[in-house]
Amino acid sequence: MNDSMMYDVAIVGYGPAGVVAAALLGQAGLRVHVCDRLEGVYEIPRAVALDHEIMRVFQQIGVAGAVQPFMEPFTDSEYFGADGRLIRRMTMIAPPYPQGYTPSIVFTQPEVERILRARVAQMPNVCVELAAEMRSITQDADAVRLEIETRGAGRTRVGARYAIACDGGSSTVRTQLQMPLEDLDFDEPWLVVDVLVNAQGMRKLPKVSVQYCEPERPCTLVLGPKNHRRFEISLLPGEDPQQAATPQATWGLLSRWLGPEDGELWRQSSYRFHALVAAQWRKSRVFLAGDAAHMQPPFLGQGMCQGIRDVANLSWKLAAVLKGEVAGSAGEAMLDSYGLERGGHVRELTRRIKSFGAVICERDIDKARARDARMRAEGNGMVRDTPRQDILPRLEHGLLSAQPHPCRGGLFPQPRVGSGKDVVLLDHLTGNGWRLMLARRSLAPRDVGSMLPRARVVAFDEMDESDGVVAAWFKESQCAAALVRPDNYIYGVARSAGDIPDLLDEAAAALDCSGVAA
Repeated sequence: MNDSMMYDVAIVGYGPAGVVAAALLGQAGLRVHVCDRLEGVYEIPRAVALDHEIMRVFQQIGVAGAVQPFMEPFTDSEYFGADGRLIRRMTMIAPPYPQGYTPSIVFTQPEVERILRARVAQMPNVCVELAAEMRSITQDADAVRLEIETRGAGRTRVGARYAIACDGGSSTVRTQLQMPLEDLDFDEPWLVVDVLVNAQGMRKLPKVSVQYCEPERPCTLVLGPKNHRRFEISLLPGEDPQQAATPQATWGLLSRWLGPEDGELWRQSSYRFHALVAAQWRKSRVFLAGDAAHMQPPFLGQGMCQGIRDVANLSWKLAAVLKGEVAGSAGEAMLDSYGLERGGHVRELTRRIKSFGAVICERDIDKARARDARMRAEGNGMVRDTPRQDILPRLEHGLLSAQPHPCRGGLFPQPRVGSGKDVVLLDHLTGNGWRLMLARRSLAPRDVGSMLPRARVVAFDEMDESDGVVAAWFKESQCAAALVRPDNYIYGVARSAGDIPDLLDEAAAALDCSGVAA
């Protein structure tokens, strides 16, 4: 067995969460090691939906343009009740879009993952080992040590100051370190089918995504990019999940929409949809992320988004600690805030997803009819349109100002700024460090640099913001300034110019201001 090499961060698992973590940490200049048991990208799309927050992360990594050919706007989703009548419509928020991208997106996962991996391959400080399985993980006060078996090359040891487990729902890291998942009380057997539909089949299908809230068999149709259509079909008591996933049985379940002559099965797999979350997100120097930390039902298409939110939250905090910009108890508190923030967000979003699942999955016909009547009554007899992004919660606990405000813990918008051919998205100008966003330059304290070192001051009266996204945000929030973290979440706001020094002082104290991540 070879002697160990030492890295800043070791990542176990190179799926969506792992590759984004590698890209963000590598971009920060850290030495990163990644291992994954597979030889390449998993060629079957497990995720089908993303949102504008994730596109903003892709922008930070430098791949937003490259992934666009493999993405399309998510269509509306129409919910039909027990009698086949429309009871709800999930929609897109109206433009101009607050994060600079289409808010809800369908995408082709294997192609997007290839682009992310190609970006990481450009980083000489990131070592990626494929066909390499982690066999054991141990840690002490100074480092984490992994034993990795690479196919055809034997075993090696890798050491790192921290490690991130992105190794999926059956996480070996989580199991070995005895970090249990809590059951949030959802357990349903479903068949997930991906079909590449031909022109004849496309003519048979709805033009929007559909939730069939039918007691006899709830099911879902999602319109993916191009000719990709996903069906999620609930399995009834007594049905054999393995039998349901055979081609013959799958086509039988699809027969209300399509037949074998209408397309090609890309994937058919039986799953139990769970709602699970880590009881403990950090164990000393090891962190859980992605499916290793949580699983939720798929009804709002947030599974992959949640994993990328995890590593976007954790990566800038690890970078700040590893670079010595935040140290001591402040550094430990910063790392602990990861589990506080993400754990709370995952639990609340899972609760909301479960409420949607309860609408979709009601199997009692009388209760389903009562549900339909209630939903129509809530809309005064009209179908209620619900923008998908309205479902997402804010951060509530962690590295946030103690001063309450409806915008604290939410995402700060990203407008398009400039004029003519020079119009760009805000982050291209400001970077992704700490930013003090001001409605007007005149609001800036004279000694802002000494209050919060390395925070960039951004004044919107000095920018040509033609869509008015931030102008509307300042008006609606009724504040003069927002302090934005490197992950684009709002640490806190100042309601007036006089409140800005207190906001900066509070952040500096939380960061024990020897400096913060730029």
